[in-house]
Amino acid sequence: MRSFLFGLILISIMSCSSKKDQSKSQESATKSDVTSFYVGTYTNMKPLEEGGSEGIYHYTIDENGVLAKIGLAAKSANPSFLAKTSDNKYVVAVNEINTNEGNGTVESYVIEGDQLKKLSSSSSGGAHPCHISINSGGQVIVANYSGGNVGLLNISKNGTLSDLLNVQQHEGKGSHERQEAPHAHSSWFRPDGRGVVSVDLGTNELWFSEIKNNKFIPHQESKLAMNPEAGPRHIDFHPNGKFLYVLNELENRVGLVLLQKDGSYILGDTYSMLPDGFTDYSKGADIHLSRDGKFLYASNRGHNSIAIFEINETDGSLSMVGTESTKGDAPRNFQLALDDNYLVVANQNSDNIVCFKRDTKTGKLTYVSQVDAPAPVCLLF
Repeated sequence: MRSFLFGLILISIMSCSSKKDQSKSQESATKSDVTSFYVGTYTNMKPLEEGGSEGIYHYTIDENGVLAKIGLAAKSANPSFLAKTSDNKYVVAVNEINTNEGNGTVESYVIEGDQLKKLSSSSSGGAHPCHISINSGGQVIVANYSGGNVGLLNISKNGTLSDLLNVQQHEGKGSHERQEAPHAHSSWFRPDGRGVVSVDLGTNELWFSEIKNNKFIPHQESKLAMNPEAGPRHIDFHPNGKFLYVLNELENRVGLVLLQKDGSYILGDTYSMLPDGFTDYSKGADIHLSRDGKFLYASNRGHNSIAIFEINETDGSLSMVGTESTKGDAPRNFQLALDDNYLVVANQNSDNIVCFKRDTKTGKLTYVSQVDAPAPVCLLF
């Protein structure tokens, strides 16, 4: 009898141990099946007690496209746009502000678990920085909207930012009421390593330059004008290296730019991001291509949608597949995530982030999930 009872107790202990091991295994698997991303926000949209933002937030997406909020990663003043170093150790954020000196700031953080620990802060070179890029060599370029210029810094291998090294000041204006002065809206390193493309909504131009000895050096053909009142904002490069696409905010159109053999660019056709018959107010925000170069996506604020285009890989022309509601107000930055199987979009005015499943054959989007987020502007995976 005692032997029988001992056996039952032993079986019970082994069963409990097995369940604990299984639970730990499932917990470990669950953690490994999620992908982290950070969200840059506007902190000046509403008071904190009314659901306002405190800075940069940490979120996850699982393999099924389900979004979850982890929490505040770092307090910061208006961190509207984020970038990451190539070693995935450090995050750099702009503070879209205007100090007494007429500058915004750039901050660097080290990733420590669910938190971002601040390492350094430097001047952006102009007021209201709204976009930032980092290349593999540690060069950092910052587009300052109100300053109408682009600042240059370096980031060290330990994540510390240099002081401001150089500023490329833009000059000129366009014919739209928002083009009364230069407004640098984004600045990008060319994938082919041949320099920098800066996008100025105010001058209505793309600006081309190289960085030599920590200075911006204009190309021989230093600028490319968009159509009148187009208002260029963001760009993306086709993986074949022949095409560049421009998100024109003011006219809600995507412009095709063609790379010539001598390294210069010429403007091609433009394509409406809005469905036929839509006449209400809307303005473009962001643009991304799928990695395979077959589809282009662009966000519309006002129409509150993602425009979906199929790309002709021979000549770069676009054919609209359709539009998909973002299930929120004022979609800003969005990203293609998890090997381009999902599209995740930040809706600034409705305080939510929404995930869609992407059909890689048709380009179309299907709603999956959403999560609350205070005034989200930028998503960094």
